Amino acid sequence: MKIFVTGATGFIGSNFLKKSIFEGHEVIGLKRSPDSNIRIKLEKEPIWLVKSLDKVTREDLLGADVVVHLAAHSMSPPYDTLENCMYWNVLAPLKLFNQAIEAGVKRFVVAGSCFEYGKSGEDYEFIPVNAPLKPTLTYAASKAAASIAFYQLAIEKKLELSIHRIFHVYGPGEADYRLWPSLKRAAENGEDFPMTLGEQVRDFIHVDEVVNQLLDYCFEGKIESGKPLVRNLGTGKAQSILEFSESWWNKWGAKGKLLVGQLPYRNGEVMRYAPEV
Repeated sequence: MKIFVTGATGFIGSNFLKKSIFEGHEVIGLKRSPDSNIRIKLEKEPIWLVKSLDKVTREDLLGADVVVHLAAHSMSPPYDTLENCMYWNVLAPLKLFNQAIEAGVKRFVVAGSCFEYGKSGEDYEFIPVNAPLKPTLTYAASKAAASIAFYQLAIEKKLELSIHRIFHVYGPGEADYRLWPSLKRAAENGEDFPMTLGEQVRDFIHVDEVVNQLLDYCFEGKIESGKPLVRNLGTGKAQSILEFSESWWNKWGAKGKLLVGQLPYRNGEVMRYAPEV
């Protein structure tokens, strides 16, 4: 299979490359500049295409069996303006998708975000995919708008589209400042780890499981033409950030202490994100 991957140097993207190349697929990885560094070591390089999303042409996509769209703009604070997020998370991917359609691509696998649900997270014990989208961030609002736009495009063009709203993914290649890598670094260095009270409820899923599920939806038979699927990608197991942190802290045999309550919550933080899967 020939797979065209956007966001190929990112956290999920680099792990997706590793898995798909290992399984023998031909992979074209899109990256914005020659200096973009991949997050994890690969045994074999993909075919790299150095372009921005909005510059990809029909010729770049000829022969691809599926487009796996993992690129995302301004995922972490400080978030970009709504205008810029809407361009890079909605309009630019739509340009690429239309070029792919002209090249004969029918199948699209898209990484959505649990943050599309926003405030709806606190209205449900487990969020269904038909919950109202009430995003609280510019990034999340643009991802919610993208889901709606891609859904409509799939119906209009009779595409095989799956949108996967990914919950709290962790693992190798994750940005250093995020919870799991920060926790791991403190544990390995014998340091104390300051954190919030950790009452936020999340669904933590390892990046390997995310990649396995995304790759599974690249194959025929999963999705019907013109009948797009939106799904939650999580484990179905809700746990607090404190429970997650204590579990890994103990697993690593950390010598330091978890300094619970030393950090404040973020302004407007949604306290529960747990999916119905």
